[in-house]
Amino acid sequence: QVQLVESGGGLVQAGGSLRLSCAASGRTFSNSAMGWFRQAPGKEREFVAAVGWRGRSTNYADSVKGRFTISRDNADNTVYLQMNSLKPEDTAVYYCAASYSLYGLSDPTDVRYWGQGTQVTVSS
Repeated sequence: QVQLVESGGGLVQAGGSLRLSCAASGRTFSNSAMGWFRQAPGKEREFVAAVGWRGRSTNYADSVKGRFTISRDNADNTVYLQMNSLKPEDTAVYYCAASYSLYGLSDPTDVRYWGQGTQVTVSS
């Protein structure tokens, strides 16, 4: 069993930055790809970014490439999402996710565990 707890969300002006953190409990953290998804009101949950179990491979949604950076610290069981140049369309609840596998994480069906979510609001 893995529990995921997000933090770092909040209200920021367009062009600003936020750093989300996800603290994981449980021994399977270092054996799972980790990632972030987001869900805006009235929309489906969508993939944002993922990092492989060693932290060496990453992938991003096209909408955040060049602005967001995902990383992980297996010693601290934590995954991060650095978000720069934020836009109003980035407003959503952001969810931390743990995959069933070492590398694959790009769809909600890949997710074994979800966090409770943290709200990110970007004002124009």
